[in-house]
Parts: sequence; C-alpha cells; structure tokens
Amino acid sequence: MRFIDHGGVRLATESFGDPADPAVLLLMGATASMLGWPDALCEGLAERGLFAIRFDHRDTGASTTGPPGSADYTVEDMGADSLAILDGYGVDRAHLVGMSLGGFIAQMLALIAPGRVRSLTLIGSEPLGWDGPPLPHISDSFLAHFGALGTLDWTDRNGVESFLVESERLCAGPRHPFDATAARVRVRQVLSRTGSPASMFNHASVGVRDDWTGRFRHIARPVRVIHGEADPILPLPNGRALADGVSGASLTVLAGVGHELPAPEIPGIADAIAAHLRAAEDAP
Repeated sequence: MRFIDHGGVRLATESFGDPADPAVLLLMGATASMLGWPDALCEGLAERGLFAIRFDHRDTGASTTGPPGSADYTVEDMGADSLAILDGYGVDRAHLVGMSLGGFIAQMLALIAPGRVRSLTLIGSEPLGWDGPPLPHISDSFLAHFGALGTLDWTDRNGVESFLVESERLCAGPRHPFDATAARVRVRQVLSRTGSPASMFNHASVGVRDDWTGRFRHIARPVRVIHGEADPILPLPNGRALADGVSGASLTVLAGVGHELPAPEIPGIADAIAAHLRAAEDAP
C-alpha cells in the first residue's frame, strides 16, 4: 500500500509487477474501492509483463473520505487524482483501464492529457458526452434496490453486508452462477477498509464541471471496449456506441456477463487487455 497526497486529498494505491514494465492505471467505477479490481486480474497483468496500479477513489477504501451526503468534487477532480497517482509513481505515460465511471474518467484523461495516455481499455462504460439518441441505462430492479438506501441502517453490519451482496447479485449476468458466499467475503474486505462505508454513495452525486458533448469522438488513442452482453447498469448499446464513435476502436462482447468481472472471465480479460496494450506499445 502506498499513499499519494494531492490537493488536500490522500489516495491509497497498490501496485503489482515490475515498475520497469509498461504502466497500467486501473480506474474502478462509482462506489467501488480498488478491491473492485480482483487480485487475480492485477496479478495476471503483472504476469503478462505489465506494471499495474490500482487505487481507492475519494470516498472509498483508505483514501480521503468525507461524511455521507453529497460529493464536493467533480469527475474532473477524480481525473486529476488519477494524474497525481501517475506523478507519484514517476510514470510519464500509462495505459488506462477503466470500468464504468472509471472508463468515463479514462476518456476524459485521453482528451485533457493525451500526452500521459498510451491507450484506453474501457470495460462496462459509456461514451463521454454522448450526443446521439438516448441509450439504455440502469435496470428497474437495481433502481428499486438502491431506493432502500434511504432507510439502510449503516450501524447494522449484517444488514449492510446483505445490501452490498445483493448489489453484486443484481450486477451479475446469467453466464456464471452467482457465489453469494464469495461475494460476502469481498464485501467484508471492502467494509474493513473504511470508517464510513456510506460515503461511497457520495459518488451518486458527482457531476461534470465542463461541457463534454461529443468529445469522446475526438479521442486519438488506441481504444478497446470490453462489455458484458447482459450488463444491467450500462447495457450493451452503451459499449457499442462507444466503440462505434471512436475511430479505430474495437469491441469485445462477453457473452452472458453483466456489470462485473467474474472469476472465470479473468484470464480472458487479462489476455485481451495485454494484447491491446502490446499493440499500442508497438504503434508509432
């Protein structure tokens, strides 16, 4: 574990692999700490000759966490956090792998700091500044589940664990049986790393400061989109719109997978990321 201090914020990070290898910054989605990136994926990237860095966003894990309520920062500020982490590790240019909100932030960084970005891998994400017909978003069942947040007793550890396990179940696709026992273990690890777990939901109020309309179409870095066929949070048309809108982007659809990184899919995802990154390294 390594902490990076930046603009009054302390960010918890962890790295895998040899710092001499090409750097990969892993940006997780909203409400998720660095543990959203499975150890097996981080270790798999290191085994494939990459230096992987994962970190806790603000309001998650061991990073600076404010009281639950609403965020006092923007997505652009979260992007600045990511650049500060690269600075802290002495990395001039990195490959960015972002999931969900992390993919949104990665697109932003490719536009505002293209010299720091070698490539993008966008998992279960949506286009930054979508300017086409409306795209489908979060499922009704997940919205109904999140409606219970207002009455959730955060002092009831078992109740909180059950709520977060159910969140994972609702994110899962039909291809792989949902392992509630393993999910509870993961949730307990997440809860053990923060003094204010309710603050992770501050991410629900994070907005953008600038106008990004249509900007994703101007990304000039190699882009690979990986998207679950059964994603209930950002359904597959979001991934297709992203891949179609960025010149030269490719799309990998994970059959029967939801808004998740299931253990059986990890080797294939690691292979896909590594292959994309190697091609980007070889590009002029």
